Amino acid sequence: MTALRQRMIEDLQLRGLSESTQIAYVRVVRQLAEYYGKSPDRISEEEVRQYFLFLKNDRQIASNSIGVARAGIKFLYVHTLGREWRLLDLVRPSREKKLPVVLSVAEVRKLLGHVRSPRFRVCLNTIYACGLRISEGVSLQVRDIDSERMVVHVRHGKGNKDRYVLLPQRILEMLREFWCTHRHPQWLFPFPTKAGVPPATATKPMCTGGVQYCFREALKASGIQKEASVHTLRHSYATHLLEAGTDLPVIQSYLGHSSIQTTSIYLHLTRATEERSAKTIDQLMADLTW
Repeated sequence: MTALRQRMIEDLQLRGLSESTQIAYVRVVRQLAEYYGKSPDRISEEEVRQYFLFLKNDRQIASNSIGVARAGIKFLYVHTLGREWRLLDLVRPSREKKLPVVLSVAEVRKLLGHVRSPRFRVCLNTIYACGLRISEGVSLQVRDIDSERMVVHVRHGKGNKDRYVLLPQRILEMLREFWCTHRHPQWLFPFPTKAGVPPATATKPMCTGGVQYCFREALKASGIQKEASVHTLRHSYATHLLEAGTDLPVIQSYLGHSSIQTTSIYLHLTRATEERSAKTIDQLMADLTW
């Protein structure tokens, strides 16, 4: 590891950014260095400008990816190298206002029914039933399950925030049954060990990549024709709660959103909202003639 990369990682840690954000920022800086074949501290402002034009016009990468590249590269040059480049304020990816994909209750049941591996099935069920992000799901610890209050303590969520979410009785039963298969003192979903090595000796939780792969395979096997991901389970959880009559501020607290505006997107996704709108539109247009 170069001294510059080490310094950037240390600066990211001092800033309190999550491990996943650190990895993403270091990756985009490495890609910039590989593009020019030299250390980032030898890359000029004009070269960075040309690089962003390349990403936008030639590679045509998504706005979110442009945003991550801008944030990571800006962090290096502004915070680690101390360069105040106005160019980095000029780069503004256009915001895409897409509604998230949502699965119906029946589709969620069908998809999860095609998950064959017990550890992935329990993990995905927990992610859906508690509205968790994938990183939050795989990182759950034994101490996070409060069976007296029937809540899950989600630690270090997005923005390094903790929160509590309700724990369904069936999920508690699943977690207990699965824990008895490995009895790890810390992790609910420990990283798989080699044959002959006790699972309780794992030093870390299982990785998110395996969960994502298993979800994709189950989606394919289910025949559901939607561009869903593990995160779709979280969107579906929020939408299903809203359809069942749960107040929006309550859902906001379960999801850990800072703003009610972020949570309000689910108002556009519920069947009840669509049905009311359809009824109103039908009534307004009923007397049209041709």
